[in-house]
Amino acid sequence: MRPAALDGKVAMRSPHQSAHTRSAHLKDEVYRQMFRLEENRPGANMGLALALIHAWIATETEGEIAGYRDWILKLSPICVQMIEASLSTNPAAFRCAE
Repeated sequence: MRPAALDGKVAMRSPHQSAHTRSAHLKDEVYRQMFRLEENRPGANMGLALALIHAWIATETEGEIAGYRDWILKLSPICVQMIEASLSTNPAAFRCAE
């Protein structure tokens, strides 16, 4: 276990709790990027793609967290559809450098 600062005090955090914290952070980041893409924010499609990749990479360690693997399997097709839709409406946003 490692200490974590909490209101100026040191608390012990179990590895299991930190795994839950990491998985919650990854989920929050994916949802945040989904909302940014819905708002047509610049770079949001790339932000969502990266957040999704990070979430998939974490299945190696976070996959044992209850529901994490099911969550990523369910959400990934939705994210891909959102990214593809944003690219079809704004193809210049993802143009390769010439």
